Amino acid sequence: MSYAQRRNFLWVLFLLGTILIAIVANATSLVHLSFQELVSYSSAIARVQCMGSDTRLENGEIWTDTRFRVLESEKGYLPQTIVVHQPGGKMQNVESHVESSPEFRPGEEVFLFLFGKPGKRFNVVGWPQGTFRIHRNPRTGVESVSQDSAEIPVYDPVSQAFKKDGFRNLRTEAFVEKIHREALRPL
Repeated sequence: MSYAQRRNFLWVLFLLGTILIAIVANATSLVHLSFQELVSYSSAIARVQCMGSDTRLENGEIWTDTRFRVLESEKGYLPQTIVVHQPGGKMQNVESHVESSPEFRPGEEVFLFLFGKPGKRFNVVGWPQGTFRIHRNPRTGVESVSQDSAEIPVYDPVSQAFKKDGFRNLRTEAFVEKIHREALRPL
């Protein structure tokens, strides 16, 4: 191999290494939380409807505050309107995307597992793990919920591997019953 070929080869390796480092640096790893852990770590669990969001710059980072109307509270006390605080968002021409941080659309209904205090901003426990989207079957009108983390690889320390795990298309009534059962269960 000539000097020029070796030099080109080393440049290719360098560029590939740089790309891999950039990919890893942008990754977000979440540790798997069981449903019982989600319920117990949550100060409140509610069915909410997104009313809209605002973005702001805090300490040089973009953050989004999303306002929700509380439709039903399954655990804890919540006022009629809450604000969920999350990293990322779009501000003017700058967008900050935080992998796995849930995004919400105005009018959308979801179940959120929340941590925080009334009168203050809340956080979603486990981000996609504590976000359950509500879907209605247009033909039958039956509602079901799907967990955002059902489509995102989450690290499971027991198996020491990343896996996609979560609820998919679980009937809303069964989901609410499961919340109530877990809320009453001792740790």
